Amino acid sequence: MKKYLLLMLLLPAKIFAQSAGPASLVNVFLGSSGDHGQMSPAASYPFSMLSIGPQTYPNLHMGYEHKAKIFLGFTHNRFEGVGCQGSGGNILIKPFLGDGPAKSTLIKVSEKASPGFYAVGFSNGIKADFTVCQNSGIEKYQFPVAAQKGFYIDLSHSLANSFVAEKHVLKTASVSGWVDSRTTCNVGTYRIYYEIKFDQPVQILEDQNHKLLIKLKPDAGQVQLNVALSSVDENHANASFTNENFEQLKNKSQQGWNQVLNHIRVKGNAERTKLFYSLLYRTVQSPYLISEPDGTYRATNGSLQHTKDSVYNGWAIWDNYRTQLPLLSILFPQKYQNIANSIASLYRFGKKDYATQHEPSNTVRTEHAIVVLLDAYRKGYKVDFKSIQDSLVKEVDHLDYTHPDKALESSYDAWALSQILKITGQDQRSEKYLHQALEYKKYWNKDFKDLSKPDIDRVSARGLYQGTIMQYRWFVPFDVKGLMALMGGEKAYLDQLTAFFEGDYYNHANEPDLQAPLMFNASAAPWKSQDWMHKLAVDTVIQYYFNDNSRGIDPFIDVIYQNKPDAYIRTMDDDAGAMSAWFVFAACGFSPACVGWAVYYLNLPLFQEIDFNWPGNKNFKVEVENYANNKKYIKEAFLNGKKLDQNWITHQEILKGGKLVLVASDQPNTAFGVNNLWVSDINSK
Repeated sequence: MKKYLLLMLLLPAKIFAQSAGPASLVNVFLGSSGDHGQMSPAASYPFSMLSIGPQTYPNLHMGYEHKAKIFLGFTHNRFEGVGCQGSGGNILIKPFLGDGPAKSTLIKVSEKASPGFYAVGFSNGIKADFTVCQNSGIEKYQFPVAAQKGFYIDLSHSLANSFVAEKHVLKTASVSGWVDSRTTCNVGTYRIYYEIKFDQPVQILEDQNHKLLIKLKPDAGQVQLNVALSSVDENHANASFTNENFEQLKNKSQQGWNQVLNHIRVKGNAERTKLFYSLLYRTVQSPYLISEPDGTYRATNGSLQHTKDSVYNGWAIWDNYRTQLPLLSILFPQKYQNIANSIASLYRFGKKDYATQHEPSNTVRTEHAIVVLLDAYRKGYKVDFKSIQDSLVKEVDHLDYTHPDKALESSYDAWALSQILKITGQDQRSEKYLHQALEYKKYWNKDFKDLSKPDIDRVSARGLYQGTIMQYRWFVPFDVKGLMALMGGEKAYLDQLTAFFEGDYYNHANEPDLQAPLMFNASAAPWKSQDWMHKLAVDTVIQYYFNDNSRGIDPFIDVIYQNKPDAYIRTMDDDAGAMSAWFVFAACGFSPACVGWAVYYLNLPLFQEIDFNWPGNKNFKVEVENYANNKKYIKEAFLNGKKLDQNWITHQEILKGGKLVLVASDQPNTAFGVNNLWVSDINSK
């Protein structure tokens, strides 16, 4: 009888956990402490620029430190996981007791959060709850009994001192206006429009320094603020307001998160499942949906435009074209068509490598956008190359070859242009840029061939960006066949790649050599890629390199991806989902072989089953036979019942739907995949 009663007590909780969906498994505090990811627990919504989150003292990149007790208030946007001392942090609101904010310190005593929701309690009795759905949010504040209380609003607040200007309008119980701030790394300028509504009469005082003091009545116990953002104007911000109450909006937000996260369902270890969804959550924060329901949007030159589709902005393409954007191209085909269109439109309105002076949202950088467009086209997405051809050519004609890393990266874009021109039937012009891309060999021989020089493992040597000669020398994703020849053939290539990893020269704290673990797949030893993908995802590794030093004496020795606030390697930013998406790909069993080709290399997944789900009941299932934690190698593979004699699959095979079965082994099958290798070749058409 006792066992029966216990079962009845436990059953509802189990049913609730299942019905709550994958959003209930997400730990939004992952990567929110120290310089270990630069992520925040802010209440947010997929692809929404509204992100209401805590601002703690002292200031950090993301504006929040999990271990911090003192809060400065709450801000309304932030670009997740980026460097340059953070990005966003606009419109700071601080609740206070007494006659002003200066003497009212907010000290955290409790905290909880989940996708779309954040709550905190302070030692002075103030409690704050936030929820966000699309570009609308509700802030609910609970005040203790006190004669004086109110809100301090700083309209000039931003991370990294990036405030430019603002203009606001005060009404009886609302504030509206716009704020201009510098984009990430203080390069361009973006503008957000906003409106804040109070649910009761308030007294609003202002000074000349963009600060507002909101006085509440002495009997005010609970105060609700409705907040909305727009990239178009204040009227569209106002139109985003919701009629739902707090709980209704919170539930609606959770439903939205579950709908997005349910595009991948995994079966396996419970703790690893939580880690998986916590990282998948980070891959869908940006880019931001900037078009309004009526089709209005602001272009990157500030002009007002109209569309029948959806328009996105807020790019970190140099960082996440390698992983996050390819992941979105699989998970959300309809949405990704609009994302590709939005990237193409950058060229119509005056694309810059980082940002323009009229961005409709916060943004980071856009290098390699041309590669992303080629990649989208080869995956079956429509790209109107002819309408932006002149801008593509102009960009490639002005690429930077002044530093060794820039020379390799610019050659990648030149290759992409040569491919695009070939696609559009311009063979002669295509040959011109193919020859320009082939110039990478000259630069590679000059700076990357000789490994006897003393600076080859020094971060930023010879003007490199956040990497070493040893790391950047592998950055020829578009012509691995040619890279092999430069190294002296396939055996020399394999020997040098093996020495690179066994000598712990690889750096997972940044993106320059992020593709290197997959590069064994182009050789006679694909099993080594299977080994390293597994090791970097879930095993203990040695990492000597950080973004602020060269090879030091105190390496990182631990598991990189952990479900805790101080996850990741020190100085390792998540970079708008780039590093999270790397793990998601590794967990699912395939990763991009070369962005620009619709090909994915295989590795053994981290779960027994992975289901990709799309509208219309279409799905692609990955199953692992003989799964065990100590097994990391592929013995054999079957696609839709047919044995695969290769270590790769195509984008079209995935989106067509079907079933991929990978048979696991604790020992490498040195014969698997070696008879039909996919190796990028600059001469491939």
